[in-house]
Amino acid sequence: MLIRSTDPFREFDRITQQLLGGGTTNRPAVMPMDAWREGDRFVIEFDLPGVSPDTIDLDVERNVLTVKAERVAKNGDWQMLANERMRGTFSRQLVLGDNLDLDHIEAAYDAGVLRLVVPVAEKAKPRKIQIATSPTSEPAAIES
Repeated sequence: MLIRSTDPFREFDRITQQLLGGGTTNRPAVMPMDAWREGDRFVIEFDLPGVSPDTIDLDVERNVLTVKAERVAKNGDWQMLANERMRGTFSRQLVLGDNLDLDHIEAAYDAGVLRLVVPVAEKAKPRKIQIATSPTSEPAAIES
């Protein structure tokens, strides 16, 4: 009886990833994100563990926000034993609505999370509209 100590499905998955280039420097990897609204602002968080803040690039053109980052592969005299973490260039584009103030986006990077705060544009905020009234004329006296 032969007992196989390797998982054939895991090996197939590894070979598929190598052949299709998943997670290598030749193909951008997915950048997980969460987005939600807090009052008059939208918050977007991207998970970028192990990424140096110097490699993060944010760009807004028209209504498209582009986030690019790079996790650089380490060089040295060593042999890779397991390769599950994505390396290379990460990129994600979001189409933002016209009701957002793209000139006042705030960005912060802490503990591997890039946080963007996008305020709602003043023109999109609810506002009261004053109703103008015309001066009422006095009713005419009735002559008898």
